[in-house]
Amino acid sequence: MKSLWSDADAKDFVSRYAPKGIAEDLALRVYTTRLLGGDPRLVLHGGGNTSVKTRMTDILGDSVEVICIKGSGWDMGQIEPAGLPAVRLSPLRRLLSLPAMSDEEMVNYQRVNLLDASAPNPSVETLLHAFLPHKFIDHVHSTAVLSLVDQPDGEAMAREVFGDRVAYVPYTIPGFALAKSVAAVYERHPRVEGLVLLQHGIFTFGDTAREAYERMIAFVTMAEERLQKGRKPLRPASLPQGLAGVADIAPILRGLCALSNDKASGAAKRQILDFRTSPAILSYVNGAELERYSQVGVVTPDHTIRTKNYPLIVTAPVCGKLDEWRKASAAAVEAYVARYHAYFERHNKRHNGAKVELDPMPRVILVPGLGLFGLGASAKDAAIAADIAENTVEVITDAEAIGRYQCISEDDMFDVEYWSLEQAKLGKGAERPLARQVAVITGGGSGIGAATARAFAKEGAEVAVLDRDLAAAEAVAAKIGGKALAIACDVTQAGDVSVAFDQIAATFGGVDILVSNAGAAFQGRIGQVDDMVLRQSFELNFFAHQTVAQTAAQIMLAQGTGGCLLFNTSKQAVNPGKDFGPYGLPKAATLFLVKQYALDHGRDGIRANAVNADRIRSGLLTDEMVASRAKARGVSEADYMSGNLLGREVTAEDVAQAFLFLALSQKTSAAVLTVDGGNIEASLR
Repeated sequence: MKSLWSDADAKDFVSRYAPKGIAEDLALRVYTTRLLGGDPRLVLHGGGNTSVKTRMTDILGDSVEVICIKGSGWDMGQIEPAGLPAVRLSPLRRLLSLPAMSDEEMVNYQRVNLLDASAPNPSVETLLHAFLPHKFIDHVHSTAVLSLVDQPDGEAMAREVFGDRVAYVPYTIPGFALAKSVAAVYERHPRVEGLVLLQHGIFTFGDTAREAYERMIAFVTMAEERLQKGRKPLRPASLPQGLAGVADIAPILRGLCALSNDKASGAAKRQILDFRTSPAILSYVNGAELERYSQVGVVTPDHTIRTKNYPLIVTAPVCGKLDEWRKASAAAVEAYVARYHAYFERHNKRHNGAKVELDPMPRVILVPGLGLFGLGASAKDAAIAADIAENTVEVITDAEAIGRYQCISEDDMFDVEYWSLEQAKLGKGAERPLARQVAVITGGGSGIGAATARAFAKEGAEVAVLDRDLAAAEAVAAKIGGKALAIACDVTQAGDVSVAFDQIAATFGGVDILVSNAGAAFQGRIGQVDDMVLRQSFELNFFAHQTVAQTAAQIMLAQGTGGCLLFNTSKQAVNPGKDFGPYGLPKAATLFLVKQYALDHGRDGIRANAVNADRIRSGLLTDEMVASRAKARGVSEADYMSGNLLGREVTAEDVAQAFLFLALSQKTSAAVLTVDGGNIEASLR
């Protein structure tokens, strides 16, 4: 590992924050914190912490000694000065004399001593930093260091590498007890440059930000160099040939690992999946001893809240035998859940039954022959779980290469998983209505499709935007942000549709909502229209709806958690317009298709509904068409667009809200919702 320190960059940080009244030492603290946080080999997703001791002026104008330490909710890789709240240092140091302190007392005392009461909670390891005398302190969960210390003889291995340059601290759950333990160890070894916390991570100190940072890089490099000596590879297992693809198995696993699947209400609480594979991951999941080394536990304690203590292992999926594989995987999930219930009951007794059990479903799945999945409430959460799983693969692979992997005890893992201060990191905000659902919108690059994609994403759905115009789809996905997918797809081509849905299943794990929106307004007098025009219209305005719906339904059936098919059928389906037969006829067939899906798949929990809209400015009804129709009718464009019972123009956003309503209406199927401002001729009832 190489130092990324740059004098020019350091000066830039100092200059950047100086106009905001940020002192040089705090600006440099931000700089080196970002250097550490930007490397996943050191820090992952909110892990680690850094601090600097300095002086600040309080509201009375008094100069106060403070410690600025990473605050809860901040990521080291993107930290700003606000993410390093200042806490009065002297009161914190007085706590060292106490024999014990509860977590609640510690958190409250730290907040009481904040200079800014609106600042985030200081790190749970604030007292550890405060009890040490050094100006700059860095703490990371280095994969290389963890591979050394996550061993039965981890301290001996670490001593072999670092000698007396660091002191060694036995594992203790973070908080007051660990802070006291570290202070006692340091008092016995006051000349050390850092601390190795066994089964946890590493600390380094310095009088300057650069010194603390470069000591960290030096120590991690020493660990990396040791890991290259005397390595033995993981022994591979014998796997079957002809394995199924990720898109084939992801929906099955997603359905089996749903947190709930209420058939009565139609509500399923699903998880989003994130697939990863690489030579390193394959070597790991294909190992002959996977059942042993993958089930030992987490490589560092705070990972448990994101991944639980152990991953689920399923068998290698063979093409043509997925029904058998589903049954085996279902049994594996059932066994995993039973194991988790027993684990909770066993350890909750130590807490006099005071804990409330969390959901028992896995957050990581290992699939021999393919790779691994991270699972979570959102694409972001699934990616975090997958990132940590990859990190775990690296640590355990390296640990096994030089010895035998061993982490903290199951008792300790339970205490961290059910520790209120760790659970607080996950947040308790209410989920949005479409959270945990994957929505696919065809024709999503403009008009109604784009408005619907935005509306669904706003309500929490993971969104895939399909359009023939990839640039348009990408523009919509970019505005949505997150992991929104943009896929080039001509829905009249079955091959395009298959590839698109495979990509969606591989990216998110499956599909829950389809908005089949793509279409075009073919025109012509029905007695004279060219046969090819009519056939082209049917290909796009009927058969394409069937192709995407059938493909989506197959994924929904594989998941077994129901789903929702939504179709844009247009008022032409029930109220034909003059010379619009080529458009209205296939739309009428699509309206019947909606009812057929509702009838045939209702018992599968799959709902099918339609929206009939009229006079919406979009790719179908362009400004030029509006002008032409208004002129033909002898009215203004405004009067033409508001030519309905309410006298109001209907927008793409209005139609999007209708699709959203139907997506959320768990007990509505075979319904047709009209969005046209009022048109008696097009009303169904």
